[in-house]
Amino acid sequence: MLIIGHREVRDILDGQEHRIMSLVSEAYRLHDEGRTALPHSVFLRFPDAPRDRIIGLPGYVGGDEPVAGMKWIASFPGNVARGLERASAAIALNSTTDGRPEAWVEASLISAKRTAASAALAAGLLVTESEPRGIALLGCGPINREVLRFTKARLPSLTEVTVFDLDPERAAAFAAEAQAMLPDATVTVAERAEDALGAHALVALATTAGVPHMGLSACRPGATVLHVSLRDLTVESVLGAQNVVDDADHVCRESTSLHLAEQATGGRDFVDAHIGALLRGTSDFRRDPDRIAVFSPFGLGVLDLALTRWVRDEARSRELGVLVEGFLPEPGHQG
Repeated sequence: MLIIGHREVRDILDGQEHRIMSLVSEAYRLHDEGRTALPHSVFLRFPDAPRDRIIGLPGYVGGDEPVAGMKWIASFPGNVARGLERASAAIALNSTTDGRPEAWVEASLISAKRTAASAALAAGLLVTESEPRGIALLGCGPINREVLRFTKARLPSLTEVTVFDLDPERAAAFAAEAQAMLPDATVTVAERAEDALGAHALVALATTAGVPHMGLSACRPGATVLHVSLRDLTVESVLGAQNVVDDADHVCRESTSLHLAEQATGGRDFVDAHIGALLRGTSDFRRDPDRIAVFSPFGLGVLDLALTRWVRDEARSRELGVLVEGFLPEPGHQG
């Protein structure tokens, strides 16, 4: 069993934005082609702490280098006040030949970067400007930090950043990080969410909201909204937008904004396209420059697996991680 810790994962992923986007893009294509297996995620919730949850995301990715496994990711919003990251995660990889577990990988960065890579890919597909200049980030946590990093890699014309968070000190600290990340950019802290929504034609929502709390009337006409946190938008704002998802069966669950829109309308006609089909060029979706487009990714476990497979292979080639001998029973010695 190969155990790969956070430090090794960080070193492997550092500066690899384009490689990660390529891996995520390929996983989306394979999923759209039906070459993945993706059961519904399992949500473990706690009766006395309804905001906390741990999610299990099993999956399989086919193609030339098949991979199978499961991500186990916890979200405890109260951790932020304790000085800890809200989310923590680990991924188990299994052999696709005999099913035996092969690797155990710390996955907080893998999860954040695959999320950001998917958002950046969607931004590149949906923005109506040939060279967008600005992005607004609502929610000043690690996910939007990575969204900024990856959207800048995908859209290098971005030179203006507006940030907003309910905690002004958190917003100020995030703005300083953003400025250090993009030293040539202009970084502004918005006083109100509405100000951030209207600041640029590209918006990323990555909050800890559990129920819808905002509409999109403050956005610019034709804006692209990366609805990463899935529960920010009202049903009315979802129904008024062009909606792109990663997988409708997965995203229309667990009281997401799109799930509530499905319940309100009795169907999913408001879903206009899947990102895998857009990447493959098989969708007839046309971007309306006068309407807001919303990308709502559930966060498919196949993306985590595709990226973790690469991390595992890199760790092996660099002799990183800890190889634990005797973790599994030897053949013929099951007792």
